[in-house]
Amino acid sequence: MHPFIGVGRKLRERGHDVSILTAEPFRSVCERSGLRFVQLHSQVEFDDITKNADLWHPRKGLTLILRSLASVLRRHYELIASAYEPGRTVLVAHALAFAARVFEDAHHAPAATLDLAPSIFRSDYQQPASIPGVDPSKLPVWVKRSAMWLIDRLLLDPQIVPAINQLRREEGLQPVSRVFNQWLHSPQRVIGMFPEWFAAPQPDWPLQVRLTGFPLYDEADAHDRGADLRSFLDAGSAPILFTPGTANRAAVSFFAAARDATKLLQRRALFVTRYREQLPNELGPAVRLEPYVPFSSVFPHCAAVVHHGGIGTCAQALAAGVPQVTMPLAFDQPDNAMRLSRLGVGRWVSPHEFRGERLATELAALIDDPRVLDRCRRWASEVRSTDALAETCSLLESLIPRT
Repeated sequence: MHPFIGVGRKLRERGHDVSILTAEPFRSVCERSGLRFVQLHSQVEFDDITKNADLWHPRKGLTLILRSLASVLRRHYELIASAYEPGRTVLVAHALAFAARVFEDAHHAPAATLDLAPSIFRSDYQQPASIPGVDPSKLPVWVKRSAMWLIDRLLLDPQIVPAINQLRREEGLQPVSRVFNQWLHSPQRVIGMFPEWFAAPQPDWPLQVRLTGFPLYDEADAHDRGADLRSFLDAGSAPILFTPGTANRAAVSFFAAARDATKLLQRRALFVTRYREQLPNELGPAVRLEPYVPFSSVFPHCAAVVHHGGIGTCAQALAAGVPQVTMPLAFDQPDNAMRLSRLGVGRWVSPHEFRGERLATELAALIDDPRVLDRCRRWASEVRSTDALAETCSLLESLIPRT
């Protein structure tokens, strides 16, 4: 949510009215930012998804998301229609906001797809990684295309295409297929919110793609670190921060490995999670728990960050210039982990190998290597050299209807 809220805040500063259609848990942060909130999912619906054990499964997670979206596609479409003002509104949609894509086609509405991670872009050239350490880019083109065709026909399309085409028929539109191949991207504008050095555009990416860089907004201006946290950060050596992702409620083994690794390394640790039940009973004086911290204000004080590989956490750690160890589970995470490795700032550990001893080995190799720290500083400088939110807003403003 933070990238969309950051863009919304910047647009509001530039004189625009902004509405955000999203889930109920994000109502307060949207309204604190002065943005009009429209409930897309209830708290119960959000909890049903995040509590489902399949959410972080490499294959079942996306299936779960698609089935959920299919069941509410018409409702989402009507909510978009209620917020849309012809001649005044530009739709800014996540790649999985399928109702927005149908609305764009049905009403010829000015629109842009906001892609937060490069894994959404398929290519015959550098193909996104779905398994850390396995780069499919060197496979023959026919193998890559055949694999994508099978994934579409057997895994993805059956979950979402029937609902999309039912809605399209009701709106007088022709049916679509293989929606993940090209259709999910707006034909007008696609904005990749990551820099070219993180993921270079491939020759067969959509021509309407523009890259602006990482959006680093994380509410740091609305959250004080607090005296206790400041004291902890200043009280000794830089801690290692561990976070399994905001919506991850199944991270018991993640935090058990974190506790064991920091003991082996004799390092302090900062655990970040809203779900206390995930943590070991005994943390010890060298470990501090925080339900939420703005990463931009805390990461620079850390020796390393261990996380799930989500693009927002990757970007904040790159901006802070700290090494990263990831435990990628699903979605964009395996591809992000590979890209961090190519940049020389990160390593990954697969979930079934994520144990204290292995994690301690990977962390020590990063923290103690001056070449890694040099690369971290280099990429941090690159991140800070652009204003991604401002560039994104300018691209969106170019879509405003001219009267």
